[in-house]
Parts: sequence; C-alpha cells; structure tokens
Amino acid sequence: MKRSWLLLPALALTASCLTLGVPQVTSAQSAVTHAPRIRLARTKNATASGYGWSSSNWSGYALSGNAGQYNSITGVWTVPTVQATKGSSYSSNWIGIDGFNNSDLIQTGTEQDYYSGSGHYDAWWEILPAAETVITNMTVNPGDVMNADIQNDGNGNWTITIKDVTEGETFTTTQAYSGPAESAEWIEEAPTIGGRVATLANYGTATFDPGTVNGVDPGLVIGDGGVMVQKRQQVSTPSQPDSDTDGFAVAYGSTAPAAPAS
Repeated sequence: MKRSWLLLPALALTASCLTLGVPQVTSAQSAVTHAPRIRLARTKNATASGYGWSSSNWSGYALSGNAGQYNSITGVWTVPTVQATKGSSYSSNWIGIDGFNNSDLIQTGTEQDYYSGSGHYDAWWEILPAAETVITNMTVNPGDVMNADIQNDGNGNWTITIKDVTEGETFTTTQAYSGPAESAEWIEEAPTIGGRVATLANYGTATFDPGTVNGVDPGLVIGDGGVMVQKRQQVSTPSQPDSDTDGFAVAYGSTAPAAPAS
C-alpha cells in the first residue's frame, strides 16, 4: 500500500534526564537482534480477518511506500508483563523505519523477556546490521509508559529518542543511517537470539497509541496489520485500528483484542 505524507520538522522531547552517546551492549543471553520482517504466506485466519501480512517474527502494523517516503515515526506504548514459561522466551515492542520489504532498519523499543526463572526488561536502539544497543542507564519496568521518536535530520543523520514517561528518563542519540526509508512500523516482535528467531514470550496484551508518521496521523487500516505465526500456530494478533486510526492493541495468541479507546 503506497501513501504520501507531509514532512514536518523534528519534534523535541524533553525530560529531567537526557543522555547523549552510545552505551555498551550488555546481556545475560546471546546478542539480541531485531530483524527485518520474515515473510510467511498469509494464513486462512489472517486472510479472513483482513490482515495484510503474516510473519514468523513480527506482528502489528506497517506502512509501505516509495523510497524516501517516511522521514519520521513516533509511538507510545505501555511495557507489558511477560508470563513464566518452561524455557526462555522473548518479546520486543518497537517503532522503526524500513525492514518491511528490505534488510535495512532503524528502530528503538523495549525488551520483555523471560529466562533464568524471571522476567527481564530494558530499553534499546538498533541500526542493522548491528545488534541492539541496550540503554543501560534507563530503568524499565512492566507498566511503564514509553514514548519513542525517530526523525530524519537530513544529510544522512537520524535522531532516535526514547523516553520512559513513568520513570522520567530520556535517551537520545544521533546516528548515520542510509536505508531507503520506504516503510514505517509499530511492531510486537519475537527477536533473533544467537542467529535464530526466538520463541515469543507470553506478553499478554500491549497497546500502541497514539502514533504518527511524518508528523501526522498514520491513517491505519486493517490491511496494514499483520499476525505472527510460529510452529504453524498464530501466536500474536493485532486489533482493528482505533477509531482515529492512530493506534491499536496486540495480544498474545490467535484472538484479536479490542481496539483501544481513542
């Protein structure tokens, strides 16, 4: 689906804590990567429900258009609580530019994983092909409200900002990025761990609302949405867009949740 959007100037986020720079990657597990969409044929359930795509690692909403079409994206979500599982399981909530139909991707989000007998939560940013960079001086807990923003500054530079509204912490970094900027997305993901797509954690439900692209309402429709399928089971399913077409909910399992109230 191709759309045209107006480019608006970068939005500034302010908070009591502003951190510039590139923190070190730390992890109790193998390196975590938030990969481009791995395409699957649409399931019968996805097709009947009107979703436009299926994937083994993504679910949520994505807009796809021409090269250079997407120059900013914002998103707000609440960090979900992961449930205990027999083995390790992983989930990520993020916003990004590219990755829907190509191998480029600039993104920022939160990790909600279960391993070693407990839940683990953090914030991160990433530009492929590098693995995620964990933001070690942000404290992320279940229930925290996150506000994220990615902006094209021109001349090949992009600014990534993620704010934990609940904790009053903000991280921002400006990085070089040369991807085509041909898609924009709000995603619940099963990340890649040690080169393999991880088992999705049972994250319950999550809500992305509101979001913008190029500074305006993204105008989401159900055909922009997609489901995640692992081992032939639909494991993550988004709702219909909300009434003002700038947000949605997503739930673990094959049942679509109700759209958020606008």
